[in-house]
Amino acid sequence: MAASVRSAAVRGVALLLFVLFAFAGNSLASDDLSAPPADPQISIDEGFVDERTCTACHADQAAAFSKSHHAKAMALADDETVRGDFDNSRFEHNGVVTTFTRRDGRVFVNTEGADGNEGEFEVKYTFAYEPLQQYLVDIGGGRLQALDIAWDTARRQWFWLGDGTPAKPGSTYHWTGPFYRWNRTCIDCHSTDPQAKFQPQTNEYKSTYVATSIGCQSCHGPGAKHVASAQSANASSSGKPDTGLPKVDAGICFACHARRTKLLDGYQPGKPFLDYFSPALLRQDLYFPDGQILDEVFEYGSFQQSKMARAGVTCLDCHRPHDAGLKAEGNALCTQCHTETKPERFVNQDPSGLFDTPAHTHHQASSIGAQCANCHMPERTYMKVDPRRDHSFVIPRPDLSATLGTPNACTTCHVDRTNDWAAETMDKWYGTQWRKRASIAHAFTGAANGDRAAEKALRALVSDKNQAGIVRGSAIAAMSGIAGGDITTDIRTAAADADPLVRLGAAEAAGNIPPEQRLDAIGKLLGDETRAVRVAAANALAGTPPHLFGNQQGNFEAAVADLRAYVEANADVAETQSSYGFFLFARQQTAEAEAAFRRAISLDPTLEAMRINLAEFYRATGRNDRSEQTYSEAIRMAPERADLRYGHALSLVRKQALAEAITELAEAVRLDPQNSRYKMTLAVALDSAGRTGEALDRLGGWVTGGDPDIVGLALQYSLKLRRLPEALKYAEDLARLRPEDREISGLIGQLKQAINEK
Repeated sequence: MAASVRSAAVRGVALLLFVLFAFAGNSLASDDLSAPPADPQISIDEGFVDERTCTACHADQAAAFSKSHHAKAMALADDETVRGDFDNSRFEHNGVVTTFTRRDGRVFVNTEGADGNEGEFEVKYTFAYEPLQQYLVDIGGGRLQALDIAWDTARRQWFWLGDGTPAKPGSTYHWTGPFYRWNRTCIDCHSTDPQAKFQPQTNEYKSTYVATSIGCQSCHGPGAKHVASAQSANASSSGKPDTGLPKVDAGICFACHARRTKLLDGYQPGKPFLDYFSPALLRQDLYFPDGQILDEVFEYGSFQQSKMARAGVTCLDCHRPHDAGLKAEGNALCTQCHTETKPERFVNQDPSGLFDTPAHTHHQASSIGAQCANCHMPERTYMKVDPRRDHSFVIPRPDLSATLGTPNACTTCHVDRTNDWAAETMDKWYGTQWRKRASIAHAFTGAANGDRAAEKALRALVSDKNQAGIVRGSAIAAMSGIAGGDITTDIRTAAADADPLVRLGAAEAAGNIPPEQRLDAIGKLLGDETRAVRVAAANALAGTPPHLFGNQQGNFEAAVADLRAYVEANADVAETQSSYGFFLFARQQTAEAEAAFRRAISLDPTLEAMRINLAEFYRATGRNDRSEQTYSEAIRMAPERADLRYGHALSLVRKQALAEAITELAEAVRLDPQNSRYKMTLAVALDSAGRTGEALDRLGGWVTGGDPDIVGLALQYSLKLRRLPEALKYAEDLARLRPEDREISGLIGQLKQAINEK
């Protein structure tokens, strides 16, 4: 799910519908259902019914639901649904002028199109309701694009959703590109029974849905059996009918309220969440080291970390099922359970105590600081205007904020105060024991920094059954990133864990250990009961020679079939197709791999990473000319990408075009002057071209960064050129950076002697 079009999950309210219908008992049809739907994309698939059928009997639930944000997730654009100012309003950003107009009951936007020229586009649908509303435009080929200018419903003004420099027209992150494509990015969560219906032969869509927005059947499942049962019961007067509906659990909420990868189309209530989705673990680009939300991850990943989730608390303990509002106001929501007397349901977890009191909050009753959610569910704003609460229910730790950079509610509210002030204040209130509370932050901070010393702390998290499964699974995945093959035994143990999220972490971790160790570590996961685990295991074992599978061969082929289904479910996603290319290449299916890489480029021609992958595929298969050509094509599209310049340089080296390679390496260094690898490769290339003096001069300007590898290379070249005073300086610098290296001490002595003898 991509960064700026975060509307792939429903805005503002944390839950989807949940409870079963309360059957009214009267005959069904009162509305005229024969009129054709106004929305041309509506198609009533088998097993479903027109959403108005539900309203005919369930008026109270329908009335409550109509007030929710879910009901307004998407709508045909008209005078009632459009909230933005389309009365000849004007918005300018980075030199691009956009105007919004109304005409003949329709709304239009004039702005920069995919070709870079100004064009007029009709707004077909509204998208979300508040605190922002986006607008969907049909640009042809069945593609609905979310405009990257949205309406702030509170401030009543237009604003740009993006960050940094606007993307080039027609490129991936321009509003006309794949990143903002409703059919690809948003469709799963804003409509009822959405079907993208991507046409691979033409790269077009024929998308449909049962209802334009979220409706009853989004959360209760197809209603045809329920209607038939109700009609039968009414006709026979036999009493309350069989609902004909699946049992609904929190999975239906998490299907949208999670940062996840779709594995299979057709998810419905009652089906296992992990058979249809693979949730993101606690990656450093998504979460802070203590598990708090960083990027927009929605609620699943944070809630799974909480003690509440492990105690059996569900979404509907806090949120009403149909209007999705909170079941109680303020702290009364929390004191449903966190009360003086142990609630019978949670007697084993014992959430009892006096919390809604100044003795605990140390803030005046009913003040902002006395609200449970403000301390334990701090907000973070996404899409510039949309604050979301963290659902991990953290305890503020300003001491960790001071040392590790994690956020805390104290200084988020008291913006003029320091973390040290907040920590000292908490010492006065609660003593110092709170500082000793166990935290995952140190372990994950160490992993993010590549610190091998964090391995022990991560191992302790994996083995701690009191930790949440998502924490333990994330810990084994993080361990593999810093320890590699040294943790094969740990991965094997995690692969046997009862929690599927731990097994998922083990399968992902196996991709970081030597290929010859993977089958022994996670082979059993090929037959796992959970699809997400099987797909991850198949991917990790792609390079395993077929004859080694033995009696696991059948499980492997079945897991590969699951992986192919995932690829088909994401047939319009370039990144998925490119990743599949690597899988096929590892299976030595080179023709099929090349086709997958090329398919990825056809889906998103301006996404440079897809061309890099194809170029590296050509390199690995010995086609250096094709590799260099593919890099050149990518550079023409993105000349300011340092990694493209670097990859192109290496392809030129393989073609023995060293002079051209040096030019590209110099460009890579210019574009990314902090990258030590680029600098060292340039120096080595200069030396190989007989320009060692120039290489040493460049290294001399870079050694101030304190990188021991650069200093070591400068030392090597100064010795090669017999520039002994410079060599002595670099040797002494290296000795300070590597005090344990005795050879450097000996070299310093030899250099001093040689200089004195001159």
